[in-house]
Amino acid sequence: MLYLLAQWLEFEGLFNLVRYQTFRSGATLLTALTIGLLIGPKFIAMLRVRQGRGQPIRTDGPQTHLAKVGTPTMGGLMILSSLVLSMLLWMDPRSPFVWACLLVTVGFGMIGFLDDFDKVTKRSHKGVSGKVRLMMEFAVAAVATWMIVEPTGTNLYVPFMSDRYIPLGPLYYVFAATVIVGFGNAVNLTDGLDGLATMPVVIAASAFLFICYLVGRVDYSAYLGIPHVPGAGELAVLCAAMIGGGLAFLWFNAPPAAVFMGDTGSLALGGALGAIAVATNHELVLLIIGGLFVMETASVIIQVFWFKRTGKRIFRMAPIHHHFEQLGWSEATVVIRFWIIAIVLAVLGLATLKLR
Repeated sequence: MLYLLAQWLEFEGLFNLVRYQTFRSGATLLTALTIGLLIGPKFIAMLRVRQGRGQPIRTDGPQTHLAKVGTPTMGGLMILSSLVLSMLLWMDPRSPFVWACLLVTVGFGMIGFLDDFDKVTKRSHKGVSGKVRLMMEFAVAAVATWMIVEPTGTNLYVPFMSDRYIPLGPLYYVFAATVIVGFGNAVNLTDGLDGLATMPVVIAASAFLFICYLVGRVDYSAYLGIPHVPGAGELAVLCAAMIGGGLAFLWFNAPPAAVFMGDTGSLALGGALGAIAVATNHELVLLIIGGLFVMETASVIIQVFWFKRTGKRIFRMAPIHHHFEQLGWSEATVVIRFWIIAIVLAVLGLATLKLR
């Protein structure tokens, strides 16, 4: 860990740069990107050998997806490897927020890995039981929430209003854990097309990189009227690692994808976004910045609810990205237009920092 080394050397000379979160965030991004690009080819080759026929493709989905048969999954392990290694190299290990969010990232990644492994070995797209998976996710989220809430409190801050919050008390623990689990699964639902989930995660992480830095600074948070969370600025380093790891993975996941991230990556990245939002007291802002993931999840909930009540479907297929495919949009068109939506929502989310 370079931060501890630099501290031991009393931040002399070039090691003085390690003192600054901005420098370490940039260094972490480049490190994660480099690691991801270097390990990618051999990692994908190994997955192809180990998995044989790759991720099972649903036959009831868009017929264009059948051409993807044989593409390996569990590419999320590439993201996690580059993310964790770069974090261990550049982070300040004294921050409880970093450890809590890393717990969620790695814990959700392991749960996703079990699900992907079950799908590949059994040649089925069902994977681990939904109830079992949710129980494991809430267990991890509960521990992380406890680690985060101890220093931050149990208030739910309202966007667009300075110093306005709802004191949830003990209910906040349930709320925070639900945010973490909900976003883990929201990103998981979005991961249905090549590059569809990866870039919006990078965009959301970029927005939260700024939020983490501002929330961690007492001067900037006071000026903007947002909650100040001492030590939360270190999470900017984690956001940078997500950006670097995500961009490296996108290099290989760009259409036509050489590898899928699988639940291993989507659960981990979505859970990380949820945990970061909880740690920075910006849970409701996450609903705006990550609005694309909310939209995807809402489409599934609406589709299931309406079908059970009427026997009819509102969308041709859910999640909603498949609906547009069924309308005749090409996969690349859906992906790029959804990226544009993600950028607009991220800008709107960042606007809440000033519009108070």
